[in-house]
Amino acid sequence: MIRKLLLPVLIAFYSLALTSCDNKQAVIPNKVHSISDLGHKKVGVQIGNTADIYASEYGGDTAKIDVERYTKLADAVQALMQGKIDAVMSDDQPAKAFVRQNPSLRILEEVFVEEMYAGVVAKGNESLLDSVNQAIAQMKFDGVYDSIFNNYINHTSDYHYQKKVTEGPKLIVSTNAQFPPYEFYKDNKIVGLDIEIVNYIADYLHRTVEIQDIEFDAIINAVASGKADVGFAGFTVTEERKKSINFTTPYTLSKVVVIVRGDKAIENDESFGDHFYKNFVKESRWKFILEGLRNTLVISFFAALLGILIGFVIAQIRTNNEFNGRWKVLNWFAKAYLAVIRGTPMMIQLLIIYYIVFSSVNVNKILVAIVAFGVNSGAYVSEIIRSGIKGVDPGQIEAGRSLGLRFRTVLYHIVYPQAFKNSLPALTNEFISLIKETSICGYIGLTDLTRGGDIIRSMTYEAMLPLLAVAAIYFILVAGLSACVAKLEKRLKKNER
Repeated sequence: MIRKLLLPVLIAFYSLALTSCDNKQAVIPNKVHSISDLGHKKVGVQIGNTADIYASEYGGDTAKIDVERYTKLADAVQALMQGKIDAVMSDDQPAKAFVRQNPSLRILEEVFVEEMYAGVVAKGNESLLDSVNQAIAQMKFDGVYDSIFNNYINHTSDYHYQKKVTEGPKLIVSTNAQFPPYEFYKDNKIVGLDIEIVNYIADYLHRTVEIQDIEFDAIINAVASGKADVGFAGFTVTEERKKSINFTTPYTLSKVVVIVRGDKAIENDESFGDHFYKNFVKESRWKFILEGLRNTLVISFFAALLGILIGFVIAQIRTNNEFNGRWKVLNWFAKAYLAVIRGTPMMIQLLIIYYIVFSSVNVNKILVAIVAFGVNSGAYVSEIIRSGIKGVDPGQIEAGRSLGLRFRTVLYHIVYPQAFKNSLPALTNEFISLIKETSICGYIGLTDLTRGGDIIRSMTYEAMLPLLAVAAIYFILVAGLSACVAKLEKRLKKNER
């Protein structure tokens, strides 16, 4: 069955990939030639970035911008190239990096606004804030900062700060590695101006460094909740942010600029093989997909086991209450659990468990994901099992009880085997959903299959091949699971005969 499905998928993957790599590009007219043209235009921004604030406040009621918000700046640029939006507002250095990779784009000469970057430290941790500020001052006094700045910003030097301290307590740093040249992936490592600043600070504090790559809008929450010590990701100092976080000494001046389409289409002379090499082979970028696949499988497998365990217990509590009127208090808690879990989004539950439930505990993120997805799945599994139990003829339960069998014996030896067969299709759908739901793990900085593709997109500024590869892998996983369950169903039907 998998082989029959796999061939059409591969053919479709190859066809779409060739289409995405087509050298001929249609010219999409540019509608924005100056900042004054932004009124009533669709402008893309990254969620949490100050460009979002500036764009939202621009123009008043007469020339208001239609703001399109994206989790990743690369997605906004991709939308601009496809004509879905008219412009993108971004910090100047990342904008330059995007334009270098996509020559069909250009940056308006006008600067929208100038701003200062700083790191962030949790309120109440003033001792660390003072130490970080002292390290930044010493780095500038030693001339190390100027050397790093000239390398990444002015491109007049090739200096790289080398980390010296390799043992000791960790300085946990949250960042978003899709913001070149401040933080980005190179040779499967997170590098950049901010990262070298962090390495110097850690050496000054005699600490090692642990980098957490999470979504930009989650960094301040991670630092404020204690999941990270500091955050460095090109944070602009604003009065609103000061209410919830402390800023370090500002260390660089930045500008918010506007990216627009050029007036001419640039012909792409790269072949499909070139695109494939750039996305998967170069710098062993396929390892991001492999790491993400491994984490997705581990999380899905153990979360499914936890979900079955929780679901079985909840279903048993509710079944006993329905048939015998027992366990009223436990049944009330079971109903409350079902109401809360089924009434709130999975992503919110994941964030609550990571940032609130485990706020004061440094727990492995894979374990956090297993707990979150397992608890969520357990609510749905319990109802699936309960519906399977209800699908069994009540007369069989009554017959078992009339023979003198205990209710528990009737459940385990008569009801549950039949309920399992009745519930199997619905359980399969739940496990398929579980595999796909793990795609939100990136919000806590965990590299799952989807985030592995996102990392590649942030490095190549290409969407089609990474997305198609991730989609194909998900399809193969789901098709394989469905095929295994189909064989199990056939065996169960044979036993019925």
